[in-house]
Amino acid sequence: MSETLEQIGQQAKDAATELARLPAEAKSEILTRCADSLLANQEAVLTANRADLTEASGLKASFIDRLTLTPGRIASMAESLRQVAALPDPVGEVLSMKTLPNGLIVGQQRVPMGVIGIIYEARPNVTADAFGLCFKAGSAVILRGGKEAIRSNEAIVSIFRNVLGAGGVNPHVLQLIMDTSRETARQLMRLNRFVDLLIPRGGAGLIQSVVENSSIPVIETGVGNCHIFVDESAQAEMALPIIINAKTQRPGVCNAAEKLLVHQKIADSFLPAVCSALREKNVELRGDAAAVRMIPGCIPATDEDWDTEYLDLILAIKIVRDADEALAHIQKHSSGHSEAIITENYTNAQRFLHEVDAAAVYVNASTRFTDGYEFGFGAEIGISTQKLHARGPMGLKELTSMKYIIYGSGQIRP
Repeated sequence: MSETLEQIGQQAKDAATELARLPAEAKSEILTRCADSLLANQEAVLTANRADLTEASGLKASFIDRLTLTPGRIASMAESLRQVAALPDPVGEVLSMKTLPNGLIVGQQRVPMGVIGIIYEARPNVTADAFGLCFKAGSAVILRGGKEAIRSNEAIVSIFRNVLGAGGVNPHVLQLIMDTSRETARQLMRLNRFVDLLIPRGGAGLIQSVVENSSIPVIETGVGNCHIFVDESAQAEMALPIIINAKTQRPGVCNAAEKLLVHQKIADSFLPAVCSALREKNVELRGDAAAVRMIPGCIPATDEDWDTEYLDLILAIKIVRDADEALAHIQKHSSGHSEAIITENYTNAQRFLHEVDAAAVYVNASTRFTDGYEFGFGAEIGISTQKLHARGPMGLKELTSMKYIIYGSGQIRP
């Protein structure tokens, strides 16, 4: 397998060199054709996905939801490709230009990363998003998806590679590793001769494994232990739909709310309504001692609960004395993904925005909006919880690097 991966890496590197020369208009045209072809061949993708789902039967509902493709989700994948195609091409953009006292003109210019590796779990939509963004940003991509989605991923990649070949583009700009063993993933993490950047998308275990074992620079993405703090000035008619949406619209994704902090001054009046609405959506409620006393049937939360990304219909609730306690709790337990406050108090809102250390910080809105599509990026390669290079939803610009360009007129260094 190491020889095969070496070959894949070399093919990707060679293809990336060719792709870097492809004009912006040609890249956009290819992506538009990929969107059209995906829709035209959606039955083949759905058939492959049904086979994956059959193999995955018995796994928890949130996992199945992430794995499942429908005509609507395929249409969304195609629309994301079209939106990426329509975005300005970042490659070649000059970021700055200045003239030094010696007459040298020094500038910075965006350039492709080169080869990007993506290791991800059972999310077939990632296959389309990763290809579209990497291609538009001028980089070849090597995909290593989870075994549960291998048929779906293969069907999607086959459609795109056919379009690439028909359009005169080296199809090796997109490659899917068919061996889904852990050993293959580990070997990919060491393929630093060919791969310039590695991005894991999945649960905490996957991300930790990549960070600890990779010899390639890694951007951490996705783990979302997201909080909503309902302060004493919050209006219940606003807070209730935000919480229900953030927890239940798609509980198996990283921007779903996992923790609810409620100011003690409104807990008596607010909790009955919100807990009733959550239970109507089959949400299991866990809580601190105060919440357990106030909420019938609430399960006592353990220390582990406060750091857990459930990705399921489970919500942990904590009653806090004030904003200080809420902020301290978030600082201790947040994964740095998305945090929200529901408030009518301007000072509290501004303090929350200023003091919370996360990639996305919300006032009076659902955490579910932390998404490249929703932010206008067309799609995203992932949501970075790091602070270096990229943070938050990663679109086209975050998938480029830069180089210095220098114009001279015969200068030599004294």
